[in-house]
Amino acid sequence: MAKGKRKVPDINSSSTADIAFLLLIFFLITTSMDTDRGLARILPEPPKGEKDPTVDKIKERNILQVYLNKDDALLCGDDYISVTQLRDRAKEFIVNADNKETLPEKTNKHVDFFGDVDCCDKGVISLQNDRGSSYQAYFAVQNELVAAYNEVRDELSKQKFNMPYAKLTEDQQKAVRQIYPQRISEAEPKKYGEKK
Repeated sequence: MAKGKRKVPDINSSSTADIAFLLLIFFLITTSMDTDRGLARILPEPPKGEKDPTVDKIKERNILQVYLNKDDALLCGDDYISVTQLRDRAKEFIVNADNKETLPEKTNKHVDFFGDVDCCDKGVISLQNDRGSSYQAYFAVQNELVAAYNEVRDELSKQKFNMPYAKLTEDQQKAVRQIYPQRISEAEPKKYGEKK
């Protein structure tokens, strides 16, 4: 008897592509992606037509200048401060409790739930950063400025309504925002090391 060649059986690979596809879908669904944190801002409407002649220029006392340089050093007004000190400086500027001449002027107006009150509605925090500053430092500065407004509003809400700002009704929140409106102006980043 002659031995014949044995035929080696083939492996069925028709479902390999299906299995690979299912594994790919599984790992895509179960893997978490890093997401960038953003800053919630409501931008004003763009100016329409010509400049309004009734708009006044902002007085120097109503502006708190905040600069972040390429080395992430923070200049607030005329002083270099740390990011942790920025919140207190901003709160002092926003409230102007002693009505100092160097801090924003107050205007007396009628606000629902509060009656006639002195509002600090003219102060603007002007933030400018260098193009070389890090995103982490810029984000930390933004967080401190927003936190300053949140704390000031929260303190006023607890004083008037005995509850935090977040738990107030929409009308009550609007009244608090009229007294302490969030006014943060961002100038275009500059590269200070370049010659003009």
